[in-house]
Amino acid sequence: MMLRRHLISSAPALLAGGTPILAGGNCAARASGARTYRQFLQDIGNQGRTLGIDPAILDTALALDEPNARVLQLDRHQPEFTLTWAQYRARVLTDGKLQATRQAYGSRLQLLTALWQRYRVDPRVVTGIWGLESNFGSRIGSFGVVDALATLAYDGRRAAFFRAELLNALRILQQGDVAVGHMLGSYAGAMGQPQFMPSSFLRYAVDFEGNGRRDIWTSEPDALASIANYLRQCGWVAGVPWGQPVRLPSGFDATPIGRQHWLPLGTWTALGVRRADGGRFSRPDVRGAVVAPDGTGGDAFMVYGNFDVIRRYNPSDFYALAVGLIGNAAT
Repeated sequence: MMLRRHLISSAPALLAGGTPILAGGNCAARASGARTYRQFLQDIGNQGRTLGIDPAILDTALALDEPNARVLQLDRHQPEFTLTWAQYRARVLTDGKLQATRQAYGSRLQLLTALWQRYRVDPRVVTGIWGLESNFGSRIGSFGVVDALATLAYDGRRAAFFRAELLNALRILQQGDVAVGHMLGSYAGAMGQPQFMPSSFLRYAVDFEGNGRRDIWTSEPDALASIANYLRQCGWVAGVPWGQPVRLPSGFDATPIGRQHWLPLGTWTALGVRRADGGRFSRPDVRGAVVAPDGTGGDAFMVYGNFDVIRRYNPSDFYALAVGLIGNAAT
């Protein structure tokens, strides 16, 4: 989740999609103290009114009887994964996913070209994010976002974060982009095809269709444009690749490996690093970093500045590599 993304801390904890994996542990005392859920919702409604939200919208959105038990169950019993990159890649970059990527990209080429012309973001990367977050729009989540966020804000763990996102969701309803019954997402409030948290929606969602609504739930143009706008606003540089697979020489010293070690490709060449086809890099002046998620004996990649932009969507090397490789399979 833009994510959406404030809650994700490690790639192995995310198999696919943008639903955030939240920290485990026992539930702390409710931030709402001894207040009932109804009193908590009344407090949210009062705060919403001070923000200028229509009382009718507040009455409809906050007409909730009790915290959502399924949301609490998912939040408290999240599976923990300690996957290697090889295991993650095998699960996420399946033949079926790559074939679906090619189909999704090819059938929407006109739209993706228009997005490139507007945002100057690689449409293959946009497609890769779309594929991982919601399986190309087919899995957006079935939870009412206000219901889920209100439950998590009342429950107490990360209450301030979820309360702020709940108020942001109410702002979205006030702006008329979506009705409360159609504001669907994950159990943690990540919404629509891009799996934006409400704060990310307010900052990055766009009305590409021009109908007056930013519809990331049912409009592919709006959803894909919102992903592209997110990347552009986070610093995407047109014409620069995210990265590429590379070969490391036998016995390669792992000391300079990692995103913090940026060196000119000419220096990497002198250290024995080569493109996947065994050739030398064509631009020795360009700076890159070597990422080898399973160590020097596994896959290795030369990554560039746009790799870190993908990580702004989800701060995980595994995720960013998967997005890039899925995007590479689009053409």
